[in-house]
Amino acid sequence: MNIVIFSILLVLVGICTGIIAMFILNYVKGSSASKKVEKLLEKSKKEAEKIKRDFLLEAKEESYKLKNEMEAQIKEKKEEIKESEDRLLTRESNMDRRDQTLQNREQMLEEKENNLMHKQKEVQDEKVKVDEVKKEQITLLEKIAGYSNKEARELVLKKIEEMMHLEIAAYIKDREAEAKLEVDKKSKSLLVSSMQKYAGDVVNDQTVTVVNLPSDDMKGRIIGREGRNIRTIEAVTGVDLIIDDTPEAIVLSSFDPYRREIARITIETLIKDGRIHPTRIEEVYDKTSKDIKAKVMEYGDSALFELGITKVDPELVELIGRLHFRTSYGQNALKHSIEVAYLSGIMASEMGENVVLAKRAGLLHDIGKAVDHEMEGSHVSIGADLARRYRENDTVINAIESHHGDKEATSIISEIVAIADTLSASRPGARNDSLENYVKRLQDLEAIANGMEGIDKSFAVQAGRELRVIVKPDEVDDVTSYKVARDIKNKIEESLQYPGTIKVTVIRETRATEEAK
Repeated sequence: MNIVIFSILLVLVGICTGIIAMFILNYVKGSSASKKVEKLLEKSKKEAEKIKRDFLLEAKEESYKLKNEMEAQIKEKKEEIKESEDRLLTRESNMDRRDQTLQNREQMLEEKENNLMHKQKEVQDEKVKVDEVKKEQITLLEKIAGYSNKEARELVLKKIEEMMHLEIAAYIKDREAEAKLEVDKKSKSLLVSSMQKYAGDVVNDQTVTVVNLPSDDMKGRIIGREGRNIRTIEAVTGVDLIIDDTPEAIVLSSFDPYRREIARITIETLIKDGRIHPTRIEEVYDKTSKDIKAKVMEYGDSALFELGITKVDPELVELIGRLHFRTSYGQNALKHSIEVAYLSGIMASEMGENVVLAKRAGLLHDIGKAVDHEMEGSHVSIGADLARRYRENDTVINAIESHHGDKEATSIISEIVAIADTLSASRPGARNDSLENYVKRLQDLEAIANGMEGIDKSFAVQAGRELRVIVKPDEVDDVTSYKVARDIKNKIEESLQYPGTIKVTVIRETRATEEAK
């Protein structure tokens, strides 16, 4: 289209050019140069016609080319429209088929629903018939058996309970046997857990000594200028001094009771003397150490003289005296050892054993407690090593090793020492437990056992550490006795609070007695 417009413009330009040429021709007709003008006009006309022809030819060619392009575009658009129409027809056909499929499926579902409802109705009718037949059969069975449904159920449960009674008891016995295999590991875990919970309380009660002061001004004198005095006391005694806001008192802290005693006497002597400085502290400490050592030897010699024991190494005598500063659950270790020695001698005398050896073993059975805070290991192993070092009798060594059941006793004297140790520790009032609590615990233990079925008698022995129960043999058999023991154990755990463990022993004895006349 632009070429056509351009061609028209060229034609108009040519016409204008001709008009102008005519005006020029008319103007120059009267002049002498008219011929030249005519020639120019003629030449201009020819050029104008030539330009016109060229532009017309180009316009025609361009118009033809545009026409071909437009026809090609129209043809392409027609093909696209035809393809779209074909796709729409195909989609419409697919939708018609899908609609028909859905209609068929809906019809099938309606038919299935109708069939299902019909079958459900039939099932309900059959269930009603079955319930009626079941009721008729139950009524007939109750009439034949002579028992109602409830009575028959109770009878069956009772029979099953009787049948399962022995199986349950046997199962408990087997489980207890398996538990015993794990008891050592479990007990160690419980002990560690208990020590973690109560270590702080035990340390506070057993590792400190309180020293009373005449006034709070004495605290400053004990501390000294720039802390010289307190550092000297801690260095020479090996004890920590705790000076806090507690009025007229300081605290000595150490795991070694022997060192605490020396430090206590040293500080009390310095307070009475009034001269507190590093040199004086060392002098008083040396004197106190010698006095305490002499007193320790006196404690040891007194115990040996009291028991009639001779030929004991002086170093061992000192260790025996050190037991005076050791306690176990509030019980003085030296007094406890003397009690065990006395009891061991009495029992050995009654049984015809060596009384002196029994007393010696009883006195030395806890000798490891004198230094167990200075050496690694239990007081049993430490005591046995000390006895070997000082060449004690093998019977004494075995009594030390076996009095807590760590090793098997190899002699009657070892058994006697273990019994005497239990008697001394379990004596009411010997350790931190009141007599009223002790008696009440024994009564509660026996009451729990006597409240169970099939129990004839019960006895709390070993200061409540063991409960022995005698059952009626005609009501409780051997297998059931395991269940009785477990029931009593569970009842004790639920009802009572007690230190350590309580052993429950169930005894079943059948006696056949006849009287000849």
